[in-house]
Amino acid sequence: MHNSNSQRVTDNGGKGPLAGYRVIELGSTVAGPFCARLLADFGAEVIKVEQKEGDAVRSMGSHKNGRSLYGASILRNKKNISIDLRQSKGRDLVRTLCERADIVIENFKPGKLEQWGLDYDSLAAVNPGLILVRISGYGQDGPYSRRPGYGVVCEAFSGLREITGDPDRAPARVAVSVTDYITGLYAAFGAVMAAIDRNRTGKGQVVDAALYEAAFSFMEPHIPAYQQLGLIATRCGSRLPGHTPNSLYSTSDGRYIHITAGSQSIYKRLVAVMEREDLLSDPRFADPQGRAQNEDLMDEIVGEWTAAHDLETLEKKLGQAEVPASRIFNIKDIFDDPHYRARDMIISPEDPSLGPVAMANVIPRMSRTPGSVQWPGRDIGQDTETVLSQVAGLSPEQISELSGLDIIHSKKEAGSAGRSTS
Repeated sequence: MHNSNSQRVTDNGGKGPLAGYRVIELGSTVAGPFCARLLADFGAEVIKVEQKEGDAVRSMGSHKNGRSLYGASILRNKKNISIDLRQSKGRDLVRTLCERADIVIENFKPGKLEQWGLDYDSLAAVNPGLILVRISGYGQDGPYSRRPGYGVVCEAFSGLREITGDPDRAPARVAVSVTDYITGLYAAFGAVMAAIDRNRTGKGQVVDAALYEAAFSFMEPHIPAYQQLGLIATRCGSRLPGHTPNSLYSTSDGRYIHITAGSQSIYKRLVAVMEREDLLSDPRFADPQGRAQNEDLMDEIVGEWTAAHDLETLEKKLGQAEVPASRIFNIKDIFDDPHYRARDMIISPEDPSLGPVAMANVIPRMSRTPGSVQWPGRDIGQDTETVLSQVAGLSPEQISELSGLDIIHSKKEAGSAGRSTS
């Protein structure tokens, strides 16, 4: 990990398998901050660098008391400092932090770090063990590398959007920033692999994570199907083609339930609970091949049965028969569910303005070195002075001078809402 000087001692509660690793987050919006948050959840000291106006993620989602509720979660466990990267002295400060870090995460457009003199070769010349995680829309090279890329745009480019939604409608957007999260996961995985390699070799490296490639990796079954058979995947709605019945069905009380009974053993249990054992002797529905050729009819039969019962009755019947099924949970269902409660999947760390603020707990669960939530997302610049003193080694006079030049900003210059008021 760090060299043995006092400015490299890290602090994030000292817990988790990544305790002792220092991460500088230069990312914004979702993919970069999520990548860094994953590392922070497992003990890494993450220092998030923001402009005075703050990360765009602070303007996303719902707000209360002027604070971003989304930011409370995705910015958790991080130390927040505010440095103006548009000024050369601001970039010099960031360079100093990077020289004293294990991992740097950025998701600027390719070429921006080079323009600022913060390219990997320059940083590694001083810190050869540095791991630089670079997240972008289209990767660091190739003809499209300089294109602006957001998750939803790269999702379209990956082919994932083309197969999402109902067949008789335009391609649908996935309701969360799934491509950003996928890419953040891959990037964090790459960072940890690079750290393991560095433990053996002493050398750092660049991790290149592209949004479109992360999304494209989820197209796995469709790639050989096109190359070998010329099959072009299309939208199928809630159905899983060739694995029928496996779809969404409406209930008598206006809810929806997803039932999966594509395998023969589960299908037999389903038709038994439906009291439709006659389907087993009908060649159209007797085996998986027949059902795959008659998907519309199969779904119609199952749908007629579910439409005659309310949701709770269906859950009870299918549960007793051990048929995999679930209601389509809304967020209220989740908060009320005993399984979520039993596994503490929703936690509520204390926020100074919001009070207890709910968010998803840390995953995956590790038996000996679990992750944890130390604090919710902090204000812009809340830790500027502390980090610049303890990590960059600046004196109070130097910090005061930089503040006067508008190069750094601390919490007293930023509103409690996480937005600048100066």
